Amino acid sequence: MAPYWKKSSSMNLKLQVFKTDYVGDYCHYSQGRHIRFAVVDLDRSEKYPANYICLLPMDPKANGKANNNFSRLFEAGSLKLAKQLLTKALKTERDSEIKTEIERRLSLFEPKPTVQVRCRVCGNFFESIRSGRFKHRICQDCKQKRV
Repeated sequence: MAPYWKKSSSMNLKLQVFKTDYVGDYCHYSQGRHIRFAVVDLDRSEKYPANYICLLPMDPKANGKANNNFSRLFEAGSLKLAKQLLTKALKTERDSEIKTEIERRLSLFEPKPTVQVRCRVCGNFFESIRSGRFKHRICQDCKQKRV
C-alpha cells in the first residue's frame, strides 16, 4: 500500500504529543494516562489533522524489521529520525510527565550491556547464557574439560 503523501527530503517533521486520561468505563482495565506521539509535517499544514503522517512507535527498530508504519515510511533512516525527533521534543517540552516518557523512549535506543559472570571453576569472566530458569555458572572450556 502506497502512502497517501509523497515523502520528500524537505519535510519539516515534528512530534505532536497527546495525553489521554482514562476515566470511567472507557477503559476499565487501565488506570492513569496514556501518552502518544504523532509525527506531523509542518510544511503541509499548521493544524493537527491535516499534517498527520503516522504515530511514533514505542520501539521503532522492532528487531530490525519494518513492521510499523513509521519504519515502513522512513525505512533505513527511521532510527536516526526517531532519535532526532525525541531529542528535539525533549528540549522544548515543559511537562514533566512527557519529559520522563521521552527519556524512557530514548533509553530504549541504548544497547543493553552484556552481563559478565565469573566461572566457578577457573575464575575467568564469560557471558552467561540462560537455559530455562537457570544461568550457566561454568564457562564452556571448563564444561568440556569435565566431559
